Amino acid sequence: MKKVVLKLEVYNEKSKKKAMKAVSGLEGLDSISMDMKDKKLTVTGDIDPVELVARLRKLYHTEILSVGPAKEEKKKEEPKKEEPKKEQPKKKDPKDELAEIMRAYQAQYPPMPTYYCVRSAEEDPNSCVIC
Repeated sequence: MKKVVLKLEVYNEKSKKKAMKAVSGLEGLDSISMDMKDKKLTVTGDIDPVELVARLRKLYHTEILSVGPAKEEKKKEEPKKEEPKKEQPKKKDPKDELAEIMRAYQAQYPPMPTYYCVRSAEEDPNSCVIC
């Protein structure tokens, strides 16, 4: 989990919405918050700061203020309960695994070629008499 704080040149709600939309497409995103007073965008999650800044620089002038681990809230410790031991998953036969792979990659035939019929005026007996 990373917390990235960026400074953006955002002036109104429309540009704020545009910046939030650009950032929201990233994978591993937990939360996005924008402080319009200080013009700071705070993003937390498992994200790459370089990719985040690259997306925003296409829209606005962007400066990185800080990159660091996200602060996690302290939770009350509950008494630990003993968990029953989990059974180990059964081993699959190599033939079954191969059959699953074969189903995924079934033969796909290329499309049939399109044949075009081109008629010339010289070969067509029903064409113009003058020609």
